[in-house]
Amino acid sequence: MKELDAIDRRILRVLQENGRIQNVELAEKVGLSPSPCLRRVKILEEAGVVERYVALLNPSKIGVGLTVFARVWLTGQDAETVEHFTDEVKRLPQIVECHLMAGDCDFLLRVVAADLDAYRKFQLDHLTRIKGVQNVKTEIPMQKIKMTSELPL
Repeated sequence: MKELDAIDRRILRVLQENGRIQNVELAEKVGLSPSPCLRRVKILEEAGVVERYVALLNPSKIGVGLTVFARVWLTGQDAETVEHFTDEVKRLPQIVECHLMAGDCDFLLRVVAADLDAYRKFQLDHLTRIKGVQNVKTEIPMQKIKMTSELPL
């Protein structure tokens, strides 16, 4: 794909704010007629710049209002241990983000739960039972200052 130009970036900014925007309204906001606008969106989608469209849910309205960050240390960093851990993490819907880390811990997880008791049960019943997990330390955020899915353009 060619380099993103100013119009592509405007399209992406608007789509990040509202992925359900109608093409006619999107075209108007970015200064194009509908047909070339739709063509550009299709190119951005086909190139993988736009990966998918999602609905962002309010966690507290669906019973998972607690977010915690779990730092995980494995017994080893060999391919088998790491692959087993990542395969298990992918099966657990409570883990909404998983990052392989450079630094102190091996993985950083963002986990959602109904409350602290539910997280503790999840940690005991699932997270610490994954073969290869040596240690888990949980960080509990006091206040959400900023959370966005929008990338800077």
